[in-house]
Amino acid sequence: MTETIILRNPNNGIGDSAAPPIACASPRVSTLVLGRERLVAQLVEARRKRCIVVQGPAGYGKTTALIAWREALYPLAFQVAWLTLSDEIDDLARFLDALAASLAQVDPAMSRDAALLGGRGMDDEAIERTIIALVRGIASRQGDLVLVLDDLHRLTERRCHRSLQWLLDYAPPNLHVVLASRGAIPLSIGRIRDAGLLLELDLRDLRFSMAESRAFLKSQCPEIGPREARQMHELTDGWVAGLQLMVVGARRRKAVEAQHAPDDTLADTQLLDAHTFAEYFEREVLSRLAASEVELLVRMAVCERLCAPLCAALLGGTDHSGDVLKLLARLESDNLFLVPAGHDAHHAWYRLNPLFRETLLERFRARGEAQRRQVHCAAWRWFQAHDHADEAVRHAMLAGEPAAAADLVARIARSLQLRGDLRKVVALMRLLPQAEIQARVGLRLWMIHLHLYAREFDACASSIERVASDLAPDDAHSRYRLTLLHAALAVQRDDLDAATELLPLLRALPHDAQGITVGARNNLLSWIHARRSDFDEARRVQTDRAPALPDGTPIMGTSAGVLSGRALAGFSHLLQGDLLQTERVCRDVLYEAEQRGSAAAEASALAAALLGEALYEAGEADQALILLEERLDVIERVSFPDSVMSVLTVLSSSHWLAGHRLDAIACLDRLEDYAVRHDLRRVLAHCLALRVRRDLQRGQFDAAQAHLARLDALAARAASHMSAAAAAEFQVVAQQAHVDWRLAHEDYDAAAHALSPLIDSCRERGWQRRLAFLEAQKAVAAHGLGDASSARKLMLSAMRLGHRLGLVRTLLDADPAVPDLIVRVSNDASQDAVLQFYADRLRDAHVRAAAAQSASTKPKARSGDAKAHDILSARETKVLSLLAQALPNKKIARTMGISPETVKWHLKNIYSKLGVSSRDEAVARSRDLALGDGA
Repeated sequence: MTETIILRNPNNGIGDSAAPPIACASPRVSTLVLGRERLVAQLVEARRKRCIVVQGPAGYGKTTALIAWREALYPLAFQVAWLTLSDEIDDLARFLDALAASLAQVDPAMSRDAALLGGRGMDDEAIERTIIALVRGIASRQGDLVLVLDDLHRLTERRCHRSLQWLLDYAPPNLHVVLASRGAIPLSIGRIRDAGLLLELDLRDLRFSMAESRAFLKSQCPEIGPREARQMHELTDGWVAGLQLMVVGARRRKAVEAQHAPDDTLADTQLLDAHTFAEYFEREVLSRLAASEVELLVRMAVCERLCAPLCAALLGGTDHSGDVLKLLARLESDNLFLVPAGHDAHHAWYRLNPLFRETLLERFRARGEAQRRQVHCAAWRWFQAHDHADEAVRHAMLAGEPAAAADLVARIARSLQLRGDLRKVVALMRLLPQAEIQARVGLRLWMIHLHLYAREFDACASSIERVASDLAPDDAHSRYRLTLLHAALAVQRDDLDAATELLPLLRALPHDAQGITVGARNNLLSWIHARRSDFDEARRVQTDRAPALPDGTPIMGTSAGVLSGRALAGFSHLLQGDLLQTERVCRDVLYEAEQRGSAAAEASALAAALLGEALYEAGEADQALILLEERLDVIERVSFPDSVMSVLTVLSSSHWLAGHRLDAIACLDRLEDYAVRHDLRRVLAHCLALRVRRDLQRGQFDAAQAHLARLDALAARAASHMSAAAAAEFQVVAQQAHVDWRLAHEDYDAAAHALSPLIDSCRERGWQRRLAFLEAQKAVAAHGLGDASSARKLMLSAMRLGHRLGLVRTLLDADPAVPDLIVRVSNDASQDAVLQFYADRLRDAHVRAAAAQSASTKPKARSGDAKAHDILSARETKVLSLLAQALPNKKIARTMGISPETVKWHLKNIYSKLGVSSRDEAVARSRDLALGDGA
């Protein structure tokens, strides 16, 4: 919504696309803005500032000047994203959606990850992650981007302000934020001001000078003479909206003079604020319109945006279409405070000037409740019929029809889900009264779904229990949907026993189930069977095509659901140990899922996680880092625990392989925090086992023993509280950690004895990758005991299995002695060309990893006598000093009173400024430069 009239070039048309319902873009019209040259020149000169603040009362042309500036920026290779805020956006979730949508209009890739994160939790950490995802998307884009946030005074929600503060604090160099507001800016901009990166424009800059007023008035009404122009300027004090309204009065007087006796001289009303504007507008404009035209304008004011068919509906039917079109055309051509707002495939859209709209709304509010509701009712019915859900639900609530609003949400929620727009469902549900939600089983089921979406698992479990007790016995579809939600909760909680108990109910698919239900059921079954080591069944269930449509067409669910099913088939290959198949499946799934955007977010997250593990396994740790590091936040919010565990263990192992010890441990810190926060004991067990291994590799035996004790306690608790199938993995993980301990202490006899039952257990369960790992370890133990024959036999078995499965790092990571054993075995089996080829691959991977690790530990070249204040900010220096003490992100955050996400952002900046790529290199570099406490 714009603040003042834009003088349009009649030879140019309206833009070819409308802004999204929430992200209100500025009017896409060519403008001829007179009197703003001075202001635009200031803005152009300040285009590379971090922040520009334009603050002043309504009607001073803030928006108009910024639109003119936008046009001046395009030839300078600047892109502009525009978000006009409104009362409807004064909600955290809707604000973030609107922010992402406004950036997506410039480049969808910038807000892709943020869009995937949006709605999946509204805690501070989730919001900060969303903002950081946006910042990363902007930073990865070439060229400068201006983000205009217009009407900032309408954003009053405190947490919206906090998210905007993060955006300012974390803004990359190519982002320039413009804040236009009637009131004071609710953000801290002192640091930006002190750094010389801020331009502030206020009332003194916005008001017209005498010369600017004269030029503006002359362009609008050539008959206005110098004396009259001066009087108008003095009466308005350069207030643009007041001048515009004075022009309307002047035109009327000229028309009167042409037909009758000269009218009174210019009215001496001073137009300096919104109140006098309203009074003058009532007298000079509304009083001159026909009653039917005033009635239409008053009704139009209830809507944020307008089109001709909507206006006709507000008057009560299509009979008024001709009158509506004439009035809109006249208002636009006469510059009467109506501006184009783009058009979609069906309608040209307009917006009323805010001051004009507020004047009209005062009249509307003075009417009786019944009449107000009648207008809102007409609005909601029109918006509903034309698929504008947000406006429809809002107007239904204002019309006093919450039941109709709730019915509408229940009716469209599924279609929104199919489009991958659960965030829209979240926004619509928040508009509804709780009583209406509780009165509808369908909406209660959607609330459970949204609890899952936002990772509110306790609330989800409580809701499932309440809904189950309220469902009618014969409501088969609702009961089955509740079963699916219950099973999905078990997957997110990593509760294999709870999911297994639901197997009979999951298999009892209703005969007339929809495709999305079939797909969801199949995907849940795949996860359960894969975790139960029934890998063939996990893949077979994805081909379950029953039931079928009446014409015999099989039902397979949505395209996104099918992609998730294929990714879960890849998951089963991974658990089985077949990394070759895992990579083949997941490369294709990831490519197809990323073409579908948020609709296939889950499939994309899982495929990326599995592909990252396949890349690491193939010896391409650097590629795994590139793939996973930027996706980690999204995967942690979107996917289930196995994906998160896979990503963080791969990242940790990749950093370790590169010699980045602190980064490797930081990944384990994050994995442990994730596991503890969500009470994921199996994930914690895997994390502790890897900690034991890293402690042993660093010679920190006390720490290894402490982690081993925690792991044993977890395994013991699992044995007493879980089924044998669920507890088996705990036992294997714990026993394998004990084997690591024994091998590190060269207790080969005890290691060999412990490995034998472990190998049998893994072979029985089909865990082939782990089997190859354990056979390689047993070969090391046999070699340590002097049993060369057994060592050779075991290593050959591990290598043949590894070659068949596509394993590289599994064997090399088993023990430092493995590479030498591989060389010995391959020399003895030199006639086996296939085995020799595989041995060469393993040897090359080992040499590359050793070279990369050696390179990472070499000190960087010193670049002059830099000091802390020359390179890092005070806060960054403090972060680096704590980093040098080997503190994890979480502890650094606690020490400094900031969030872990903020620590991560500071680390990224530190790496960039110091020219390093890891924590270890940063600490070494700080010592080299004698920075702060790290010296």
